[in-house]
Amino acid sequence: MARDVEALDLPAWSRASGPSQGPQCRDTMAHLDSEVKEECLREDLRFYFMNPCEKFRARQQIPWKMGLQILKIVMVTTQLIRFGLSNQLVVAFKEENTAAFKHLFLKGYSGSDEDDYSCSVYTQEDTYDSIFFAINQFHRLRNLSLGTLGYGESEDNRIALKVCKQHYKKGTMFPSNETLNIDSDIEIDCIHLDLEALSKDPQDWKNSSFFRLEFYRLLQIDISFQLKGIDLQTIHSRELPDCYVFQNMIIFDNKAHSGKIKIYFNSDAKIEECKDLKISGSIQKNTQYVLVFDAFVIVICLASLILCTRSIVLALRLRKRFLKFFLEKYKRHVCNADQREFINQWYILVIISDLLTISGSVLKMEIKAKNLTNYNLCSILLGTSTLFVWVGVIRYLGYFQAYNVLILTMQASLPKVLRFCACAGMIYLGYTFCGWIVLGPYHNKSPEDQHYPRKI
Repeated sequence: MARDVEALDLPAWSRASGPSQGPQCRDTMAHLDSEVKEECLREDLRFYFMNPCEKFRARQQIPWKMGLQILKIVMVTTQLIRFGLSNQLVVAFKEENTAAFKHLFLKGYSGSDEDDYSCSVYTQEDTYDSIFFAINQFHRLRNLSLGTLGYGESEDNRIALKVCKQHYKKGTMFPSNETLNIDSDIEIDCIHLDLEALSKDPQDWKNSSFFRLEFYRLLQIDISFQLKGIDLQTIHSRELPDCYVFQNMIIFDNKAHSGKIKIYFNSDAKIEECKDLKISGSIQKNTQYVLVFDAFVIVICLASLILCTRSIVLALRLRKRFLKFFLEKYKRHVCNADQREFINQWYILVIISDLLTISGSVLKMEIKAKNLTNYNLCSILLGTSTLFVWVGVIRYLGYFQAYNVLILTMQASLPKVLRFCACAGMIYLGYTFCGWIVLGPYHNKSPEDQHYPRKI
C-alpha cells in the first residue's frame, strides 16, 4: 500500500520524510488510503459484473468456465443420447414381452385392449375355458413361446402356478323373487399347480372342488406365475444382456356381477444381475470405452463444479467487502435486492446440474457393468441434469443485445404469468370436476360403447 501512495501525485508537503509528521499529514494519508481502497473495490465490482468476453478484453483472462460449459453440453448430451437408446431397448423388451404374454395366456385376445382391461367373457363356459387355457399354456410354455423364456420360482421356491379366488363367505340369491341373503365377509382360497401336477391327466385338477365356481358369490380369480427371460437384442448394440424376472398375474374381475367378467393382465418386469455371463467378441471392449467416456464426463462436471463453487465463494467475499465499505462510508445498510445481485443464480443452476450429472453417470457406470439395474432413477438424473445444462445456455444468449431484451422481458413478466396461470387453473379445475360428474358417466370409454352410445 505504501508504494501505491508514493505513486500518487501528492502535494510536496505530503511527501516529506521522517516521523515528525503533523496531524494534518496523517489525516491526508488516511484519506488517500481510503480512496485507494475504494478505487480497488470499484475495479473488483466492475470486473465481477462483466461477462466473459468483457473480462477477456479487460484483463486477457481466458473464460475457462464458459469453454468448460460448452464442452459439458456436448458431453452430457452425447451421454444422454447413448443411454436413451439403451433404455429404449429395455422398455421395448418389456412392452413386447407383455404383448406376447397376452397372446399366449389370454384366450381370444384380439391384439388390443378393451379400455383399461385386456378382454372379457360373458358366459360360465367361456370363463372356465379362459382359466383352463391359461393354465395349459403355462404348462406348454417351452413348446409355444418364441422368446428366451423359462420358468421362475414362486414364493415357496418351487416352479408352480398359483390360482386364488375371492368370494363372499356364504349367501343365497333369488333375483326372480328379489331376494338376497349374503354374508359380505370375503374368503380367499388358493391352490398351487406345479409342473408335475400339470403333467398328469388334466381332468384330475380340472374336476377338483376348487374349480366349482358359484358365480353369484365369486368376486375375483387371480392366476399368478413367474417367468424369466434374457434380453439378447442388446448384443447387437454391443452391450451386455440383461436378465429379467416377469411377475405375471391374470385377474378375472367379477365384482360388478353385471354378466361381464373383465380380464386384466398385469406384468411386473424386474431386471436382475445375470449369474453367469460368458460372451466372446468385441462387447467387452465397447463396454470399457463407454465406461471411460462416462468417467471423462464425471471429470468435466467435477471441474465445472469446482470452478462455479469457487466463483460463488469469491462473490460472497466481495459482497462482504462491499457491505463493510458501504456501512463505513455512507452509514447505511445495503438492501436485500442489491445483496442478491452478488449471487449468480446461473452458477447455482450449474452446480445442481453437475451434481445430478455426476450421480447419474456413476449410476450409469454401475448399470453398464451390470452391478445395478436402476434404469428409471438413472433416466431421471441424467434427463434433469441435461435439462438444466441446456437452460443454462440462456445465460450466454443474454450477452447479445437482441436476446438480452427478450430474456429481461421474460424475467419481468414471469410473476404475472404465474399469477394468471393460478387464476386460470382454478377455473379449469372447477370445469374439470363439473364435466367429470355431469358428462363422465356417458363418455364413450370402450369400442363397444362407440358402436352403441348411451342415451341421456
